[in-house]
Amino acid sequence: MKSFTEADAVLAGEGPFAIVERAELEQQFDQLLTANGAALGRLAASYTNTASDRDDLLQEIAMAVWQALRTFRAECSARTFLFRIAHNRAIAYLSRNRAQFACEEMDVHDPAPDPESGLAQQQRAERLRRAIHRLPVVYRQVITLALEDMGYAEIAEVLGISESNVGVRLSRARQLLRESLENFK
Repeated sequence: MKSFTEADAVLAGEGPFAIVERAELEQQFDQLLTANGAALGRLAASYTNTASDRDDLLQEIAMAVWQALRTFRAECSARTFLFRIAHNRAIAYLSRNRAQFACEEMDVHDPAPDPESGLAQQQRAERLRRAIHRLPVVYRQVITLALEDMGYAEIAEVLGISESNVGVRLSRARQLLRESLENFK
């Protein structure tokens, strides 16, 4: 007996090879999102102010990854491919919703066992998130990717800039972050 997926594929005129290809794509998609879901969440949070906006952006990223996965030629790592798509979606989302970001707040939850240290850690994380959010987009991009443990080469590939440009932007972003954190203590 054929499964629902196989029956749908047959009705759509797809042969057995298309069914296998789709199953492989689904598996690759699931593996990519499982391995990088938390990092994508943090990336999305750096471009949004609310949990619902973050979730909307994550959904857009997931859809874009699904649509582009068939064209992945392994000329770069799957992680770089994923973050390039996520970066492009985040920039598009940011440009569509620019005015909205000025007045919304994002919920940051920290499951620390000690409420006092958890609160302090949550406040530090929120201060850092706000300071990153105040950076110009070109600096926000590099610092967000660097915080995800991406090297200069990976960041350069994701953003489509040179490694030396990554270094310059990252240095400037760190300087601006230090200044911002000192001014808003």
